Amino acid sequence: MTDFQITHKVGKARRGKLNTKNGIINTPAFMPVGTAATVKAVFTKDLYETNSEIILGNTYHLMLRPGSQQIKDFGGLHKFMNWNKPILTDSGGYQVYSLSNLRKLSEEGVEFSSHIDGAKVFVSPEKSIEIQTDLNSDIVMAFDECTPYPAEYDEAKQSMELSMRWASRCKTYFKDHNTNKLFGIVQGSTYEDLRHESASLLSDIGFDGYAVGGLAVGETQTQMFDVLDYTVSKLPIEKPHYLMGVGKPDDIIGSVARGIDMFDCVLPTRNGRNGQAFTKLGPINIRNAKYKSMDESIDPESNNPICRDYSAGYIHHLFNAKEMLGGMLLSLHNIYFYQELMSNIRTAIENDEFEKFRADFLSKYLD
Repeated sequence: MTDFQITHKVGKARRGKLNTKNGIINTPAFMPVGTAATVKAVFTKDLYETNSEIILGNTYHLMLRPGSQQIKDFGGLHKFMNWNKPILTDSGGYQVYSLSNLRKLSEEGVEFSSHIDGAKVFVSPEKSIEIQTDLNSDIVMAFDECTPYPAEYDEAKQSMELSMRWASRCKTYFKDHNTNKLFGIVQGSTYEDLRHESASLLSDIGFDGYAVGGLAVGETQTQMFDVLDYTVSKLPIEKPHYLMGVGKPDDIIGSVARGIDMFDCVLPTRNGRNGQAFTKLGPINIRNAKYKSMDESIDPESNNPICRDYSAGYIHHLFNAKEMLGGMLLSLHNIYFYQELMSNIRTAIENDEFEKFRADFLSKYLD
């Protein structure tokens, strides 16, 4: 079997299978975010039950604590966190963006001030790949700079070109040290010609998959979809396409329609810990008084274990009492919701009914 197979298509939407050393990922796929070797507030055994097939780990945070060498000594990230399915690690490049006030950027790489103790840390493209190799993730991301939004054209161009030079260095180092998969990342902000140039340069270098980065950083959904419309068509069609850091359910459905195969986002667990539950009728805030006496599930159209076993009134009570179980239950519920959404998307594509599913889902969710 080839590494990536596209089994069905409806328009630009694709149903596929990505083969990795730790298992097959059915696409379109959603990756819960496990920043520090844990998907926040969720037991690993419960994560399996949600039908999650791949999770994301964060290179920057794991490099600082506990350190990639320690994780390597434990036998790699899978063994360290008791997760035997695929793992994708981001490169640390997003921290180049999010910690911009604590960094020094150069051709060679980035010097950070650690958010933990202020210590100076230097990460180059080669160092990022070295750390991810220690972690032994199934999918390694090239080191890039996430261009801020908004960005002037010249700023976006310089940032993109630096990321492309770093991508080439990542590929050179990777092929001598790692036998897993390496994905490149398209940059270029909201400028069509820069996105096209970035996609072309990455295609020439050659990667196992291609991510669209530099989105979900402040632009509107319409702007994001515009970027995908003119970017995804320039990526190698036979490789998986990954939209980084996205997103809300309607973002995901719209992006699948534009040829995206993989997603990650902190929203299911972050929002869950803060009292928001995703439902088929749109997100709800469980802290609202109307849920206090509700002896029904938070999503009557769902049969996941949280909806089956706990009432909205009980979860409302947990948040009102500041009990940590409330955040745990909603985090798990939201992951179930996302994985059910992805399963339904895949089935709709298989049955040539994606456009109908898309319209039906959005009519309820956005109403």
